[in-house]
Amino acid sequence: MDPFEKVKIGDTGVSVTRLGLGGAPFGGVPLGGGYFGRTASDTVLEIVRRAHHIGIRYFDTAPLYGSGRSEVRYGRALDGIDRSGFVISTKVGRILEPLPGGTSAEDSPDGFADYYAINTWKRDDVLRSIEDSLTRLKTDRVEIIFVHDPDVEEFGERQAMDEAFPTLIDLKSQGVIGAIGCGMNEWQMPAKFIREVGIDVVLLAGRYTLLDHDAQAEFMPLCEERGVSVVIGGPYNSGILARDLSGPVTFDYEPASADLVDCAKRLKSVCDRHQVDLKAAALQFVLAHPAVVSVIPGAQTIDELEQNIAMVQSEIPSALWSDMKSEMLIPPDSVTP
Repeated sequence: MDPFEKVKIGDTGVSVTRLGLGGAPFGGVPLGGGYFGRTASDTVLEIVRRAHHIGIRYFDTAPLYGSGRSEVRYGRALDGIDRSGFVISTKVGRILEPLPGGTSAEDSPDGFADYYAINTWKRDDVLRSIEDSLTRLKTDRVEIIFVHDPDVEEFGERQAMDEAFPTLIDLKSQGVIGAIGCGMNEWQMPAKFIREVGIDVVLLAGRYTLLDHDAQAEFMPLCEERGVSVVIGGPYNSGILARDLSGPVTFDYEPASADLVDCAKRLKSVCDRHQVDLKAAALQFVLAHPAVVSVIPGAQTIDELEQNIAMVQSEIPSALWSDMKSEMLIPPDSVTP
């Protein structure tokens, strides 16, 4: 597969590379309940610039990731690069407030103070979130906006339907953003948004992977039918499909159960028989689905970035997929390369 092939999102004018770069690990340290990674500031700069140099043209982030720090680091890394040559997606659903007693901007290697995130999908907060993201990203536009995790609050779905999506639809109609969607770890609520709102794209994290096929039977066909594009986040299910399975591994950021580890080991056994890296099978499995336009694994080092590229480019014999189906490791009707 060509990781640098550009694919259009729905019927929008936005195109993304088949392999993008997820910004969740770029948050630095845990701050105020925000999503975090442990990648140092200068390392993020190197990773992002290397990704662009190699040919990746799609970069995803969110205010939640490191409470704004991921966006700040992307802004620093992409500053000075031709803005017409890449696509950024970020998210709404959290606004950031200064963290009392936190590190000041002057004492931060990023020149960015500590903040904490507040969950809200109200119109005014959506508009504020976008403006704040543009400032942190050092850009005048963002091509894709996702409504982020409205399932984490009881009021989230209603606020998203009544305020967040109408706001984004208005901005899209004005040409301020190119594509709108939602980014979530479940498929049921996104399916409702597809039917009732008419979104362009869903960033689905963890529910359509080599190991987790929960979204395959109902959600993925719905996206095909409605012309909604899918971006796959968490293709390694937070580590279980990318780590040494002889030690502790995580699934959805929690210790993986024995049953999941056993299934991952069986998947790896098939890969080993065909001399294929499990990570290659994980990435190419999701990219094979016609609804999927891009996969956005994170990278905490240059080596991880380049491994992801190599995994997409690896040759995988068709017999591997046949074996996985015959051993009931993936559904028999799975779309495979």
